[in-house]
Amino acid sequence: MSKAIHQGRNVKRFREMLGLKQEGLAYELGEEWSQKRVSLLEQKEVIEQELLEQVAQVLKVPAEAIKNFDEETAIYNIQNNYDTTYNDTASNNSNGQHNQYTFNPIDKIIELYERLLNSEKEKNQLLQKLLEEQK
Repeated sequence: MSKAIHQGRNVKRFREMLGLKQEGLAYELGEEWSQKRVSLLEQKEVIEQELLEQVAQVLKVPAEAIKNFDEETAIYNIQNNYDTTYNDTASNNSNGQHNQYTFNPIDKIIELYERLLNSEKEKNQLLQKLLEEQK
């Protein structure tokens, strides 16, 4: 039995990782959006595909990330794939060899966070430039 992914909660998680307030996301989504509408969106368990793609584009993350991200599973995977104190019998594959991980899951999360942070910096620079041009 698979656990349902709460897509609205995932939108909130990614938005918060970017340091973006609901008002900021509403602004990026367009005139018909407000803080209240973003709040309602973040309460929805399932978001329509077209809207999900629009939000993902603004947040600069794949729509599939919002659709499929499960915090509990991510934490479980990080704990169980990064734990260097695992016992040898559990880490041996059917050939008796150790599994070799080619990436560190924490590094991948940090990499994603840094990409999101850089994206937000770019947005802020663009908004600053637009504000200066309007003066």
